[in-house]
Amino acid sequence: MKAVAGMKMSYQVQQAINTCPKDPVRGFRHDESSSALCSHLYSLIRGNRQHRRAFLISLLNLFDDTAKTEVNMLLYIADNLACFPYQTQEEPLFIMHHIDITLSVSGSNLLQSFKESMVKDKKKERKPSSDEEAESDSNSGSESESEEEASKPRRLRKRVDFDSDSDEENDINAVMKCLPENSAPLIEFANVSQGILLLLMLKQHLKNLCGFSDSKIQKYSPSESAKVYDKAINRKTGVHFHPKQTLDFLRSDMANSKITEEVKRSIVKQYLDFKLLMEHLDPDEDEEDGEVSASTNARNKAITSLLGGGSPKNNAAETEDDESDGEDRGGGTSGSLRRSKRNSDSTELASQMNESVDVMDVIAICCPKYKDRPQIARVVQKTSNGFSVQWMAGSYSGSWTEAKRRDGRKLVPWVDTIKESDIIYKKIALTSANKLTNKVVQTLRSLYAAKDGTSS
Repeated sequence: MKAVAGMKMSYQVQQAINTCPKDPVRGFRHDESSSALCSHLYSLIRGNRQHRRAFLISLLNLFDDTAKTEVNMLLYIADNLACFPYQTQEEPLFIMHHIDITLSVSGSNLLQSFKESMVKDKKKERKPSSDEEAESDSNSGSESESEEEASKPRRLRKRVDFDSDSDEENDINAVMKCLPENSAPLIEFANVSQGILLLLMLKQHLKNLCGFSDSKIQKYSPSESAKVYDKAINRKTGVHFHPKQTLDFLRSDMANSKITEEVKRSIVKQYLDFKLLMEHLDPDEDEEDGEVSASTNARNKAITSLLGGGSPKNNAAETEDDESDGEDRGGGTSGSLRRSKRNSDSTELASQMNESVDVMDVIAICCPKYKDRPQIARVVQKTSNGFSVQWMAGSYSGSWTEAKRRDGRKLVPWVDTIKESDIIYKKIALTSANKLTNKVVQTLRSLYAAKDGTSS
């Protein structure tokens, strides 16, 4: 098949017609459908299970650290994989299964190469003393024990406690001291890690898009009968693929930029998060419930940190927030707790408004020429004076959809331009039902009330 070669050529075409060289080439259409640019190619192949699987595996192999695929092409491939017109559960489950395999191999190789660059640098700084040589001998003994442990079946291995590792491994400052003067290994790590980050983001996106649970993903086996996973996909609306870290990496041209201390610290933090993720990537099946929970929490914490979990994500379901907000509104809350919560909300809002606005973000606007409340829109692109947005229609309690207006006899997306000063709330995360969370509703009501008070 020439399908993969065709995908690469389609990327080259998009690269050639890209009017803004600083913006990364994306693999989906920037409209309400967010369909993959190569969706027709996939629809031709998907009918044959063997051909479809071979095609998907070939695309996922491009993310392997040995493939040396350029980052923007990986982003283009990931965009297409995120937006392909999947019809049965087997298709995304097959992709997520092989993502886990690629992560376990490429992630280990990435960590090993980073560790080796640190060790070599330490050896160059000074010769080891006799005490250190003795310690080295004992370490070599422990390494051989580790090799024996690794050769055992996974169920018989000892549980590695990540928190018990040496401070030098886990402390950012300690790792910073071990970095080589030559920044090439750091740039290589940042570059290669983008493929793994994209796979992590792709898996989370497909999981949210199709509503799969962790247990369903874990139980999937590609060798099972096709009829088992032949059920139609129940796609959720409003779930978009937005790999922020990779987009920032490409826009900042980090691969060709000078590495500052701040960038070094962020790369080291990423290394430690990868290390934590790899420790808990594949929990043992025979663990007790408490151990599974601890391992799962550690894995989710690492993934959240790697994917920039400090801010709300537009591709994450927020149903749990609804429940937690209900608890906050309980009658037993004391006055001091309410004041504490208000102070916390004010700090969170101030921090939230300092974040940058990216394409595909959902935002709240206070635009004087419109009186409807709330005013919600999705960012289409940045302009010289602000942003081009597509308005959304909905209410505080109802679901939100793309707003349309009449252009002659046709209904077309309602696109408008706004200034950044019109934005009053950034990066809104809609629930799986495309609704505003209770927390966002309360915040927006307060913000609009304050605006109306100021204008009067």
